[in-house]
Amino acid sequence: MSKCFQVGDLVLWNPSNTVAQLFFRMTEAMVPVAGCPSGVGPDVGRDEYQIAPDTFAAFVDVLTARYLSTNHPILKSMIEGYLSTALVLVRRSGLDVPALDQPVTRASRDISLRDAFDPDADRQRLLSLAASHAMAMPD
Repeated sequence: MSKCFQVGDLVLWNPSNTVAQLFFRMTEAMVPVAGCPSGVGPDVGRDEYQIAPDTFAAFVDVLTARYLSTNHPILKSMIEGYLSTALVLVRRSGLDVPALDQPVTRASRDISLRDAFDPDADRQRLLSLAASHAMAMPD
């Protein structure tokens, strides 16, 4: 069995139930981190999660900017796994994530004493992971 993430009738991703439920719950967990709505609606009994593409793209953009601007390795790791999948869904919906192409300013919160701030390397890592995820994500 599987559940779809879709925009209207356009299926962006059709993962197994467990993976779909985990991604949805991770989306809910990221809402307070982003400080904005996700644009991903709950499964309403039709084995699908509807995505509002503009809202979801804005949500992923905020998380991407947060990921790129922090030097905290644990926060980066936690956000990275989610983002590498979410970026694929944004692109499949025909939208972009502007934070991937904008200059990065170092964040003043969630600072790690171990200085691991390298937004260019982080950007490349995230794009590489997203490419890898895209190949493993049936639509």
